[in-house]
Amino acid sequence: MIDRYCVFGHPVTHSKSPAIHAAFAEQTGEAIEYTAIEAPLEDFAGAWRRFVAEGGRGANVTVPFKEEAFRLCDTLSLRARRAGAVNTLILGGNGLSNELKVYGDTTDGVGLVRDLKRHGVTLAGARLLVLGAGGAVRGVLEPLLAEEPASLLVANRTAAKAEALAADFRELGEIAGGGFDAVVGQFDAVINGTSASLAGDLPPLPEGLFAPEAIAYDMMYGAEPTVFLRWAVEHGAQPVDGLGMLVEQAAESFFQWRGKRPATGPVLKALRHSL
Repeated sequence: MIDRYCVFGHPVTHSKSPAIHAAFAEQTGEAIEYTAIEAPLEDFAGAWRRFVAEGGRGANVTVPFKEEAFRLCDTLSLRARRAGAVNTLILGGNGLSNELKVYGDTTDGVGLVRDLKRHGVTLAGARLLVLGAGGAVRGVLEPLLAEEPASLLVANRTAAKAEALAADFRELGEIAGGGFDAVVGQFDAVINGTSASLAGDLPPLPEGLFAPEAIAYDMMYGAEPTVFLRWAVEHGAQPVDGLGMLVEQAAESFFQWRGKRPATGPVLKALRHSL
């Protein structure tokens, strides 16, 4: 019997996840089937239930369903609970009955941290700037703070939203929030978690933002550098897009489903070549 997994999204036809997980399965010798399913906007829960009824064992969840996935879980990881969103669903018995429980996790932050480290970024003691205050940013703050940076500033067009987000995570480390006018000084890593790159826009950032040898990281990716990464290069930063984060978060999901940790380097290289 081949175990079935999928990624839910709307839209989802562009997703790289089926190719990534097919490569992981081949590499590890796991017999799985992984597909992309476009769930109806008004009935994500129904799509998940139908998938389970047809033999589904787990799923990745992308926009716009991560908050809905959070709500349908029976149990949640601590990081998913803090993020208020889930990108990995795991179906399994609770050990007490034949009833199947749904466990939810978010692997985005783990994926980001691992990719940053692959690029030689030392997060401990670093000054971090994270742009945006939406779900993408909320999902990565706990793993970033766990690395014990010297400071982490969340900057957003709406200052109050960034301030509220920072307050939610204040017990975990040195974090503050504000508008883009609060961006003062130099940073060792600047992470763009806004959707501005999708529209070809650039957040209003000051000159002199990057410390020597700083990295500029965009959670978005594409065949060509985003406008944020092009701007960062012009201002002396090393550019990195979010393709590695995508592969690393997928590897963490795969590990949770199958108990095997795939090598991400070869998969990332092949994926990059295919863009």
